[in-house]
Amino acid sequence: MSDIGDDLQLTCSFCNRGSDEVNSLIAGQDVYICDYCIADAQVILDDSETSQPKVKSPRKAKRKTPKRLLLPKQIKKKLDEYVIGQEDAKKSLAVAVYNHYKRIESDQFVTDYHDVEIEKSNVLLLGPSGTGKTLLARTLARILNVPFSISDATALTEAGYVGEDVETILSNLLSAAEFEVQDAERGIIFIDEVDKIARKSHNASITRDVSGEGVQQALLKVLEGTVAGVPPKGGRKHPEQSLVNIDTRGILFICGGAFEGLSEIIARRLNVNHIGFTSNPEQKVTNHDLTIFEKVEPEDLVQYGLIPELIGRLPIASGLSPLSDDEMMQILTEPKNAIVRQFQKLFALDGVKLVYDEAALRCVVERARALGTGARGLRSVLEQSMLNIMFEIPSIKDVGVCRISEETIKQGTPPIYEKRKASA
Repeated sequence: MSDIGDDLQLTCSFCNRGSDEVNSLIAGQDVYICDYCIADAQVILDDSETSQPKVKSPRKAKRKTPKRLLLPKQIKKKLDEYVIGQEDAKKSLAVAVYNHYKRIESDQFVTDYHDVEIEKSNVLLLGPSGTGKTLLARTLARILNVPFSISDATALTEAGYVGEDVETILSNLLSAAEFEVQDAERGIIFIDEVDKIARKSHNASITRDVSGEGVQQALLKVLEGTVAGVPPKGGRKHPEQSLVNIDTRGILFICGGAFEGLSEIIARRLNVNHIGFTSNPEQKVTNHDLTIFEKVEPEDLVQYGLIPELIGRLPIASGLSPLSDDEMMQILTEPKNAIVRQFQKLFALDGVKLVYDEAALRCVVERARALGTGARGLRSVLEQSMLNIMFEIPSIKDVGVCRISEETIKQGTPPIYEKRKASA
């Protein structure tokens, strides 16, 4: 294309202005456009860009690096502030997270192993309900300065069926990263209830297992590392949107599940040789063993219903044991967001000091143990026991201290109130 000078025979193909009415004409193939139309077109383009939400380009995105790469011991110490017990699981997560970011940044350092490619190690957390799997994942989100998202595997279905596609979990991470693709490619995804996508039956079936084995097959490439086309607003509801490509090789996946019934499979395998004269009854393992999930092997997970290919992409399997009574007592009082501290803050907002007797807390632990829901049962018991007290106490005047006794928890008797001391 070229600029055309003062030729009176030429006109703009868009506005019909002559060459003597404009500053310049730009020639195309049998067409011309003047500088006025070019300026008008630029205004239209600018208005169009500002009126539509944009997914930021990975080339323009600023990398959101952690403020400081925490050492494994430092990560575990941070987890200890919020999570009681589960030492092995916390060590596994601390090492996995530390190695994950060392692996991502490894291309910045020159070493003798420049030809060695480090593969990522995704983590599988196994344990009964209420042992802290989701809490561990949420606490990591507080510790790390990286995008973090939690997705539920129960909503996933095989591609082409009603439900959410596997790419939805990447959409959640992209949203958590504020649509910065380069940040999302360094994030962490926690997939909860992964045991619910176990194969429904070992026998051949005439129907497709679209929410079980089908989802496992769809997860394989995403867990291992692939470039996936992700709809930023979700798939089927917005089919007109363009896909965003996300490389999952730098994303760490943490999967968690209760795996109800897995303990029986592990116990059966461990006790298979406990028959005959050479057997030792004292070594027999029951499915009620507190550490039985720490003895899990890949063959147990295959028998439970996970396909071998998926197990191979989750090389770190860490078992969480049921909480003891002492650990549940610690959960009530010691963490930064302990349940008792939360109730004490609620009462303090009304100017009342809330005090629990140790016998009352022991009673809470006993009742929560009977519910069989782990640490979640602690809050259920306290909420039920404190309901009438929280209903009455804002209307009672001059209350300075509210003391909860064992009888209050067991029998629902009123607490002991102490009057507020008169200020001098």
